[in-house]
Amino acid sequence: MIAADSTVGTVSFYIDGAWEKPQGRTLGTVTNPATGAAIAEVPFADESDIDRAVRTAHAAFLKWRDVPVVDRVQVLYRYKTLLEKHVEDVAATLTRENGKTIEDARAETRRGIQMVEVACGMPSLMMGDSLNDVAREIDCKTIRQPIGVCAGITPFNFPAMVPMWMYPFAIACGNAFVLKPSEKVPLTPTRAIELLHDAGLPPGVLNLVHGAKGAVDGLLHHPLVRAVSFVGSTPVAKYIYTTAAAEGKRVQALGGAKNHLVVMPDADMAKTVEAIIGSAFGAAGERCLAGSVLVPVGDAAGPLLDLLVKRTKALAVGDGTKSGVEMGPLVTSDHCRKVAGYIEKGVAEGAEPVCDGREFRAANGGFFLGPTIFDRVTPEMTIAREEIFGPVLSVIRVKTLDEAIQLVNGSPFGNATSIFTGNGKSAREYSSRIEVGMVGINVGVAAPMAFFPFAGWKNSFFGDLHAHGKDAVAFYTEQKVIMSRWF
Repeated sequence: MIAADSTVGTVSFYIDGAWEKPQGRTLGTVTNPATGAAIAEVPFADESDIDRAVRTAHAAFLKWRDVPVVDRVQVLYRYKTLLEKHVEDVAATLTRENGKTIEDARAETRRGIQMVEVACGMPSLMMGDSLNDVAREIDCKTIRQPIGVCAGITPFNFPAMVPMWMYPFAIACGNAFVLKPSEKVPLTPTRAIELLHDAGLPPGVLNLVHGAKGAVDGLLHHPLVRAVSFVGSTPVAKYIYTTAAAEGKRVQALGGAKNHLVVMPDADMAKTVEAIIGSAFGAAGERCLAGSVLVPVGDAAGPLLDLLVKRTKALAVGDGTKSGVEMGPLVTSDHCRKVAGYIEKGVAEGAEPVCDGREFRAANGGFFLGPTIFDRVTPEMTIAREEIFGPVLSVIRVKTLDEAIQLVNGSPFGNATSIFTGNGKSAREYSSRIEVGMVGINVGVAAPMAFFPFAGWKNSFFGDLHAHGKDAVAFYTEQKVIMSRWF
């Protein structure tokens, strides 16, 4: 585990209920994005580590599946209480290694707690159906049973919440779990699992390993892993899906996005601008629900951009631990350079930078870019097509709602979109015709609550059953149909 001060230590694995620091492994470096300083070293699991974690999980599963569901969820009730008690601790750890503002980190942690809260309802969520006399003297019922060892591979941008999309549901259903979080942000999931350990989870039911592609491949190919959950970029999501599915595993692989924010002339412009700011520049744009293409319709463009540019230029950028900061740094220096490269490409392709984030300079180093807005973007430009995953907003002006719908439906991604309007007919038409899985109406970030699915479409999702909500219960269980007759 890592000390709370600036000391650089080594992150631990958690296997069979014990914390361990493996020796002789490749080490990655965890940095504080706001300063660029190294804050931890993370060991990369090798094939033997993955095999041991999975086999430990399988042995625990054989016992855990027989624990009554009403008893399994008691651990999660205690876990929820501990998470609520330590929200500030978890959020501070998150900000330190990810860079997002402390307010954003608190909100993320609370979202994770909501996942645990919903998973506590598993006695009801796992219930099957029954019908007597489906034929003469024959009764039928369905039951749900756990499937075995499940694996989670999670991203850097939500190190508290996204793992909790997975393991609370999986273990409440009676499965065992192996978590491989992003090697960029291992401290937050480590702290969360420390609390789960303190809640009394039996050894082996949840195991934590760290690493990069080698660790991922070990999980994808291991014969005892029955299901894989992933969140990350679309190319990796495709790889996870095709590789694990070819091994006969269940897969839910959430990929990238290019989310459009459509603004009608009758929208409340002041409130819309605040929603756009939060959507495009919250978490420095490093989220799969970030609004990255702004689509003003008709006469909306003028008044909208006047307000938006003024508000964007006043946005407080800095160290996320500081009071009043509205946007923090990007997660690594490499990612910061990558996003800056997209800004350069936008300029080269003829877009008009009305706010240029490259002009921002942090006082104390760190991986900072200011918020960027490009006007006069065309659908063919790179910044309009590719996921940037940073604080870059591209403005594509259209004349009609039909044109906006055609633009959005032409994207290969289908994660989220929002429309801002005061007209119910426009909102209904947009939400009905749009080919996107999550739709906001006057909502900047269309993030579903824990009891609804995270329902990306097209190249934003690979699989059949989505994360959290009822889909998670179906994903982490097998349905069995029992026909009975008694003589």
